[in-house]
Amino acid sequence: MNRKVIASWCLYDFANSFYVVLPAVIWQTYYQRVIVGNEQGQGDFWWGRIISVSMLLVALSSPVMGAIADYAGVRKRLLIAYTLTSVGAVCLFTTVQPGMVLWGFAITVISYVAFEGGLVFYNAYLPEIAPRDHQGRVSGWGFATGYVGSLLALLLAYPFVQQQMLGSAYLAIAAAFLLFSLPAFLYLPAEASAKRGVISAGVSGVRESWRTLQEILFEPPLREMRWFLLAYIFFEDGVNTVIYFAAGFASKTLGFTDTQNILLFLVVQISALAGAYLWARPTDRLGPKRVVLLMLVQWSAVVTAAYFVQTQRQFFVVAVLAGTGLGAVQAAARAFMSTLIPKGREADFFGFYSLVGKASAIMGPILFGEVSRATGGNQRLAILSVMALFVLGAVILSRVRAGGPTHLPAREAHA
Repeated sequence: MNRKVIASWCLYDFANSFYVVLPAVIWQTYYQRVIVGNEQGQGDFWWGRIISVSMLLVALSSPVMGAIADYAGVRKRLLIAYTLTSVGAVCLFTTVQPGMVLWGFAITVISYVAFEGGLVFYNAYLPEIAPRDHQGRVSGWGFATGYVGSLLALLLAYPFVQQQMLGSAYLAIAAAFLLFSLPAFLYLPAEASAKRGVISAGVSGVRESWRTLQEILFEPPLREMRWFLLAYIFFEDGVNTVIYFAAGFASKTLGFTDTQNILLFLVVQISALAGAYLWARPTDRLGPKRVVLLMLVQWSAVVTAAYFVQTQRQFFVVAVLAGTGLGAVQAAARAFMSTLIPKGREADFFGFYSLVGKASAIMGPILFGEVSRATGGNQRLAILSVMALFVLGAVILSRVRAGGPTHLPAREAHA
């Protein structure tokens, strides 16, 4: 493995984690409480729509863009373009004033689509830069580095939030996102040779996406990928929903201030860093399937505890449990997918991986927002409903005859 390439790949996870802090902590609560108003659950309703629309757009575009990246040899250029678009949209957060619900909706969706879409091209590098028996730990290193980025982003934003200088926080985070992305732009592997022009690749991308979808749905050799992606729809939906509404839940149900939300997210990032690091090697030794199943049990415990929690101190304990499960399940799922992809079609299949992950984020936020609004803002019932997604994901994943230890030959790596 090339250490410079691995380091630059991990640093992109570090860089984009600066963005994660905004919607997860600062921007979410500001949009819900100040831009919209959340006394009767309207803020939850609109935030759920932001997430669902963003993920729908990413889901629809990712397979086509992944195919274009493969055919036209523009993977790195697309990674750069998506990153710059997200950075620019974050800068526009400074223009949103109370009551500007639709303008805030629009630029938040743009920032999310560009951020999440860029991850398609980023993830597609994993099978290229790491051998099969190291993909679990390299994936874990990436997430662990990302959580360090989130910690630094929180430290960067904290003084601005304390002084109610939110616009300055947005600009500082956008600048850091761009700055720490530069090593990836410079050192990730060069573009593959173009098989055709961009326009032709776009047309072929649509056809290829349709062909890939048919392969995933019907081809016998891709049976295990088919079952894995079906399971991923449900358990990733549950994880995303908890993440997207954690700050809003803490603010409305438990009375957290913006400063306390930053501290809460700090706890989550530290524990997620620990989870990603500690489970990186076991993901290769035990196999990503076993690790994901263990984490789904842990996530079920998280939402159950969140339903019953009564104090802020108790919720901090729940946050630690969620954080350790977050780092491990994300890294293990990405490593699982990388072992199932036919060689030479990484961006194409990671496009569908993104499609499934983002399509899964359409249902959960809508469910949470609707339950909250229907019950007059009862977020406890809303978060408890997420339990079903983890259970369904675990049941389906148990049918997958793959995901065993990655140090074994592929034909022997059955769980």
